[in-house]
Amino acid sequence: MKSTRKWIAAIMAVLMLVLMAACGNGGNAANENKAGYRTLEEIKAAGTINIGVFSDKNPFGYVDENGEYQGYDVYFARRLAEDLGVKVNFISTEAANRIEYLKTGKVDVILANFTVTPARAEEVDFALPYMNVALGVVSPEGQVITTLEDWDENDEMIVISGTTAETYLTENYPNIKLQKYDTYANAKNALENGNAAAWANDNTEVIAFAKQNTGYTVGIPSLGSQDTIAPAVSQGNTTVLDWLNEEIKALGEENFFHKDYEETLVDTYGTDFEDELVVEGGVTGGADAASSEAASSEAASSEAAASEVASSAAAQ
Repeated sequence: MKSTRKWIAAIMAVLMLVLMAACGNGGNAANENKAGYRTLEEIKAAGTINIGVFSDKNPFGYVDENGEYQGYDVYFARRLAEDLGVKVNFISTEAANRIEYLKTGKVDVILANFTVTPARAEEVDFALPYMNVALGVVSPEGQVITTLEDWDENDEMIVISGTTAETYLTENYPNIKLQKYDTYANAKNALENGNAAAWANDNTEVIAFAKQNTGYTVGIPSLGSQDTIAPAVSQGNTTVLDWLNEEIKALGEENFFHKDYEETLVDTYGTDFEDELVVEGGVTGGADAASSEAASSEAASSEAAASEVASSAAAQ
C-alpha cells in the first residue's frame, strides 16, 4: 500500500512539473510575441509615441540653438503624433543603431532619413515612402571628385557607419579605402579637416553640406540607383505599420510633404529640387510603382500577421 502511494505521489509530482513547464513556456511565448514593440493601442494608451530621429543632420533632423528638434523628418513626426492624439518623444539616433532601436523597443517608429533596402527590409518593416534619394559625393573645390573610376589608391573616402553609402562602396568599389564615422557631425568635421579626399552619403545630405559650407562641390550628384526614404517599424508590428500607410496616403491628399519641404528644406535646396525629392501619398514613379509599393506593404503586413497567428497557436 505504501509502495502504491509512493508511486502515485511520484506520478503527481512529475505531472505538476510538466504542467508548470508548459505554463512557463506558454508565458514566455506570449512575452516573446510582444517583446520589442508596442502596438498602436498600447501607444495610444500610453499617450506618447517614441520616434527615432537624427539630432545632427540638418535640415532633416537636428537640434536648434534653443534645444528644440527641427527638420523635415521632425515636422512629419510631429504631425503623426498630432493625428494619433498623443505626445511625441524624440529619441536621438545614429545611422548605425536605427535597426537596433526598433528591435529593442527603444522607439516605436524610425524617421531618420532611412533608405529602403532589401537587406534592411529583412530586419524591419518599412511603411510607404515619403522621399526620393540617391547617393552623392562632395569634395573640396580645389580637388573636385567627379568620378570613382580612376580613384587614387592613396586617397580615402569618408562614410558614416550603417549607411547605404558604406554598403554601396564596399560592394562596388572595394579598392576605395573608407574612413568610417559614427555621427554626421564627425564625418563633416573629418572632411573640413582634410582627413580624406571626399565624403559619400545621401545626395540630399552632401548637397545641403555644400550649400551651407563654402569651398565644397558635389562633383557626383547621383551615384548608384535611385532609392526611397520611408518610416520603419519593428518587424511584425502590423497595427502601427498599417496605420502609418493609411496616414501617409491621407497626408498625400493634402500635399503635406510639399508643405513639409517648403517649411524645412526650401532654404537649403530651393524650389528646383522639390518635385524631384518629395513623394506624396507613398506614390513614386506613377501608378505601377504605387501598386507595387502597396502590394509590398500588404505582403509584409500579411506575412507578419501570419507569423503572429502561428506564434499564438504555438503558445496555446
